[in-house]
Amino acid sequence: MNLHQFRYVQEAVRRNLNLTETAKALFTSQPGVSKAILELEEELGIDIFMRHGKRLRRVTEPGEQVLKSIDIIMREVGNLKRIGEQFSKQEAGTLSIATTHTQARYVLPSPVALLRRRYPQVQVELHQGTPDQVARMLLEETADIGLATESLQNHDGLITLPCYDWHHVVVLPRGHALAGTERLTLEQIASEPLVTYHSTVTGRSRIDDAFARARIKPEIALEALDSDVIKTYVRVGLGIGIVAEMAVRDDGPDSDLVSIPAAHLFGTNVSRVAFRRGVYLREFVLTFAELLSDRLTRALIQRAMRGDAENYEL
Repeated sequence: MNLHQFRYVQEAVRRNLNLTETAKALFTSQPGVSKAILELEEELGIDIFMRHGKRLRRVTEPGEQVLKSIDIIMREVGNLKRIGEQFSKQEAGTLSIATTHTQARYVLPSPVALLRRRYPQVQVELHQGTPDQVARMLLEETADIGLATESLQNHDGLITLPCYDWHHVVVLPRGHALAGTERLTLEQIASEPLVTYHSTVTGRSRIDDAFARARIKPEIALEALDSDVIKTYVRVGLGIGIVAEMAVRDDGPDSDLVSIPAAHLFGTNVSRVAFRRGVYLREFVLTFAELLSDRLTRALIQRAMRGDAENYEL
C-alpha cells in the first residue's frame, strides 16, 4: 500500500464517489484511480466500496474504518511537510485563509497587511465562500485558517475559537423617513421591503429569529452575500438594509446612507476562527490568528489544538 492509494480513496469520497471527477482533481486518469483502489482493497482483503458494475455506490462498513485511518495518515503526512517547512524556511511559505465576503472585505485587510510586514516572504491566498464552504476548505486542507460567523462550530473535525463579537445595523438613504429614528422597532423595519444577507451568512439567522419571535413576516426584497451589494441596492431604492456593523465603519459623515444600531433587536453575533483538528500550525499561522483578535493568544490556540478544553468563550 502507498500514499497514492490513500489519496485516491480519500478524494473519491470527497467527490461523492465519482471517479471521473476524482481523476480530474488529482490530475490523473480514471482507470488509474480505479486500479489503485482495487489494488488497495486486494491488499487489505476487504471491499472499501460497494460497486454496481464499475461505479462506486457507497462506502462499506469496513471501508468506514479504513477511511478514518487514511484520514489520520494523510493528516500526519501533511503535518510532516509543515514541520519540515517550519524549520527549513521559517519565515516563508503560503498562508491560505478561507472566509466569507464580509470578513474578507471589512475585517481581514488590516491583519493581512500586518502579517505581510512581519513575514514579507509569506504569500497570502484568500478563498471566499459561504460558512459551509469555509468549513469544507478547512476539512479538505485547502485552507490553514478559517473565519466566519456561522457553521464552523458544527463540524467535529474543526477546532473553533471565538474571535470577536459584532451587531447588525439598519442602513437607509439619508432622506428616508426613518433616518432620524434613534431606536428602531421591528414593526418599523418590517414596514419597508428589506435588503439583507442570504440565509446562510452574516448572522441572518438572528434576524429571522427576531422577526419570528415577534410574529412578524417582513418582505424580503433581495438577499445577497456581500454587504456592499446590499448597500448598493438600498441606494437605488429597493428597500432598507440590514448589514453587519463593520460594513459601515468606514462610511463618513458625507455618506448618502445613514446607519442605525440594531443590537437591541437582533442581539450579538460571534465570529469564530477555525483550524482543522490535529493539524500542525506554522509560526506565521499562529501570528496571523493573534493579529485577528487580542483574545486569540498563541497559548490559547495551542491548548485548544491539543484538546485540553472543550469550549472557549469570549
